[in-house]
Amino acid sequence: MKWKQWIQNGSGIQKKYLKYTIILLAVALFLSYLGVGLCVRNRLTRSVIDKYQFMTERMGLSLDNLYQKSDEMTAECILYDDVQQSLKNQGLEEVNYISLSKYFAYVDLENIADYCYVDNKGNVYSRSYSSLSYEDVEASGFEKYLGDAYSRTVWFWAEDTLFGTGEEALFIGRYVRSMDYVHEPGMLFFKMGNAFLEEVTGMGRELTSEAAVGIVDGSGQLCLSSVPEEVSLGEERQKEIGDRIDETLEAGMFLEGERIRGGALSAYREKNSGLVVFSYVPDSVLSKGLGPVFLVLTAIYILVILLAAVLSIYFSRRFTKPIQVIGKAMTEFDGSHFDRLIDLHTNTELDEIGHSYNEMLGNIQRLLEEIKAQERELRTTELNMLISQINPHFLYNTLDTIYMLARINKEETTMRMIQALSKYLRLSLAKGQEIVTVEDELENVKSYMEIQQIRNKDLFSYEVDCQVDASETFVLKLILQPLVENSVKYGFQDIFEGGWIRIRVYMEEDELYLSVYNNGTPMEEEMAEKINHMNELPVTELQQTFADKKNGYGVVNILTRLRLKYGDGAAFFCKAEEDGTTCTIKIPGGGRKKNL
Repeated sequence: MKWKQWIQNGSGIQKKYLKYTIILLAVALFLSYLGVGLCVRNRLTRSVIDKYQFMTERMGLSLDNLYQKSDEMTAECILYDDVQQSLKNQGLEEVNYISLSKYFAYVDLENIADYCYVDNKGNVYSRSYSSLSYEDVEASGFEKYLGDAYSRTVWFWAEDTLFGTGEEALFIGRYVRSMDYVHEPGMLFFKMGNAFLEEVTGMGRELTSEAAVGIVDGSGQLCLSSVPEEVSLGEERQKEIGDRIDETLEAGMFLEGERIRGGALSAYREKNSGLVVFSYVPDSVLSKGLGPVFLVLTAIYILVILLAAVLSIYFSRRFTKPIQVIGKAMTEFDGSHFDRLIDLHTNTELDEIGHSYNEMLGNIQRLLEEIKAQERELRTTELNMLISQINPHFLYNTLDTIYMLARINKEETTMRMIQALSKYLRLSLAKGQEIVTVEDELENVKSYMEIQQIRNKDLFSYEVDCQVDASETFVLKLILQPLVENSVKYGFQDIFEGGWIRIRVYMEEDELYLSVYNNGTPMEEEMAEKINHMNELPVTELQQTFADKKNGYGVVNILTRLRLKYGDGAAFFCKAEEDGTTCTIKIPGGGRKKNL
């Protein structure tokens, strides 16, 4: 039930953590399972192969001993007096003939099934009940097996055409030559019973019960084999074993557990007889010991996976609980309760996330307060703009009446001043619009400067350098006039004539710049730094820059309006030079209408 409840209610991080942990662990265990399995398999397989290889080598050495024993036996037979006497011209008397025939039945070699000795005169010596003749010996064709060996013991596997049984058997043959005279040799043949070779193949009864063993002659014919019921050694497998044995004529142990299809093959060749004793171990025997090993490994790995799953759930809960706390706090945050802070003590990076979240709440609360303050400031500014629009409208109508009176009285100077003031007020009103073209803004400031030139004759002259399309470029209205006013009020306060004001409007890197230069008394460096520092302050703190409100009110008003309209990209800065002061306004977006 707890597991099902966790599946339903567990967090996504927990489930993914458990999923990926189990996948990674399963892959790691699978790879280690393969690695350990292959290592164990190779070691066990090698151990089994070495065991049967050793058994095969023992059987081969036993085969060597049997051949040596048979060679010594045939040598004794040749040296036997009656045998040597039978080779002489006069031959043997009847009694010696009978005695020699019985002699071969008692030679020192076990498992002799039958024997036949033919001297150089065609006399045949065999068992008393045997009726072999020299013609039978010739007809058997056994002489060909002796070949051109002068006097060497020869083993050969052949059908029994000599003694007439017709069965396949192992024969031991040798030429019998006189030790004193040069005569035609006689021939000696022993037919060996199956027990003779079974003595070799039965050396490891406990091993041969699981593997196939056998003896193959020099022509590749299977002489003897012992194959358990559970081992399949069909014609195709026998042919494959024979082909592999025939690939080399090397004597001794020439195949040492070589892998062939379905198992491993070991083989030993007796150098004199050419017989090969082999053992074939099937894969079922090679892998017999792997079952328990893999069963234990499987049980261990299943236990490890279950333990890892339990520990993963436990630790994932510990690790994800702080994340759930953070997620719950963020989900339930409605934008108004900033006192719901996160308190974590995990000594991990999650503590930093919780701390950052708490700081974020504080920043959001502070930003909301700033936005509210900016909205209040904006409403105040809009109210002031409305008031400033009402007052000029009333004054404009009044000035129109005064202009008519001045015209009647032919007061030219008064008429010029009234016209400039009327134009200034008309542009200030600007039909209630907050954004005007650069062209209108320049006309407005020109009107203001004409009024000041009438009031202060010869005090200053001015120049306007506009490098943009004034009719298609837009700015916030009434931002140049306060700068010109400060130039006249503060820049020219120590002179009476020769003042110079230059207004430049230009574009750099998609930003619009409006600068006002005057050649009057340079602004104090401290004041310039104070004004420039306002660009780094939030809008709500700009009013605090000049707390006494005796100075800087116009600058604060300009920058506040710029920041409220254009954002933090807008700027206002002053530069005091040796021959005057330059004040510059930066408007982002190049003053395009669509960005305003």
